[in-house]
Amino acid sequence: MKLAIVGATGMVGKVMLKVLEERNFNITEIFLVASDDSIGKKLFYLEKATQIISLNELLLKKPDMALFSAGAETSRIWAPKLAELGCKVIDNSSYWRMCSKHKLIVPEINGDCLKEEDLIIANPNCSTIPLVMILSPIHEKFIVKRVVVSTYQSVTGTGVKGLNQLINEEKSIKGDKIYPHQIYQNVLPHCDSFEENNYTKEEMKLINETKKILDKNIEVTSTAVRVPTIGGHCSSVNITLEKEFSLDQVYSILKSKEGVKILDDKLKNEYPMPINVQNQDEVFVGRIRKDFSLAKTLNLWVACDNLRKGAATNAIQIAEYLVANKLL
Repeated sequence: MKLAIVGATGMVGKVMLKVLEERNFNITEIFLVASDDSIGKKLFYLEKATQIISLNELLLKKPDMALFSAGAETSRIWAPKLAELGCKVIDNSSYWRMCSKHKLIVPEINGDCLKEEDLIIANPNCSTIPLVMILSPIHEKFIVKRVVVSTYQSVTGTGVKGLNQLINEEKSIKGDKIYPHQIYQNVLPHCDSFEENNYTKEEMKLINETKKILDKNIEVTSTAVRVPTIGGHCSSVNITLEKEFSLDQVYSILKSKEGVKILDDKLKNEYPMPINVQNQDEVFVGRIRKDFSLAKTLNLWVACDNLRKGAATNAIQIAEYLVANKLL
């Protein structure tokens, strides 16, 4: 197995390296790719220094699989070039997600739709993944009709530039700003750029990707908010169902879902928070309760590590699925 990470020096790329080590993914050779200013530098994998190479050099290496986390434009240009060589590309950018020719995969939900001919596979948005992980088992049992989701997204969702802005503002240091306003001690109802319909790109990703992964008939509306936390995305989710349900049934369904962990004890003040989901691969859910203002409707709160299950871990789980099912 010759595996490449494209965008290896970025936040998600570094977590990919860490997760590959933790999960003992069987690699015979690893190639690390980054932007031109990083070529020749070294990163460590399994305590071995590995030199960063260019994308052109990667083509000559003919990897079996490539994990991309280097932005949509890089994926647009280079994923097809690698696919032409027979390389499986698992792409963390938004570029291929809504393309009808490519599958959008959360392994616990729809991994079984992958085929040997799938060469470019899309990894969903970091807030979509935890949302559909919770919705999927509920939808199977009760049929989800409508979802209202408000996200509370860490600055790490914007990469190192977002993190640096928060740290600089906290320390009163002048520096580059990626957000249009101060993020320190503030929240911004503004993730990504605005679309013509007055929703942001991040909000539309949540809407469109949820429909593609689960069911095009589910009505979804969203508000995406940037918050001054370092790691961990959260969501407040309101779910209207077609069938009647009990809370005991919901607890049972979520408890049995692979990759989901319930943290919900009001007597102990236990509920998911960014501080207790960091470096975890599960999606955490709590504050589970009926919405007394609308029939057949449920409220809950979701949190997960956006750099792990929200990005790197999910991509590597796709890779593991391909290997386990001999789809290379």
